[in-house]
Amino acid sequence: MSESHIDYQALVHKALRGAVREILLILEAEGLQGDHHYYITFKTEAEGVHVPKRMKTQYPHEMTIVIQHRYWDLKVHDDRFEIGLSFNQRPEHLVIPFEAITSLVDPSQRFALQFDAKAEAEAEEGQLFDHLTPEKETPPPGADDQETPEKNQDNVVALDAFRKS
Repeated sequence: MSESHIDYQALVHKALRGAVREILLILEAEGLQGDHHYYITFKTEAEGVHVPKRMKTQYPHEMTIVIQHRYWDLKVHDDRFEIGLSFNQRPEHLVIPFEAITSLVDPSQRFALQFDAKAEAEAEEGQLFDHLTPEKETPPPGADDQETPEKNQDNVVALDAFRKS
């Protein structure tokens, strides 16, 4: 495979994180509309994340917050957002960089963005599309002029995880 001078994975993730930022900017300006609510999962150990120590102890790697009924002081910046949320009737202030986010879900709209760490690591190692290249030798010409779906499964990428049900 030839080496690309364009980091496509980084560009896509930057765009998707920009979408998260835009969603939160709308929320900041208009508040929650209709049935919208958000589950945001993020890496608690990521640089720039500020959560209360007790929560970082309870969730040392990853945590999900829900933005629904009670939140306050949402401030969206270029690289992070800040929000006030209540945990066990205790008000807390959180700072979450967009780079720390691993997913955003709006169940009311069946919408989700997932930042797959495994795919990111494979992309960095150049292995992301290795499974799409057939490892078998090509049959001699005329051996079978018609490919069946079963014979072509090595070239199929399942998109079920991305489909709306």
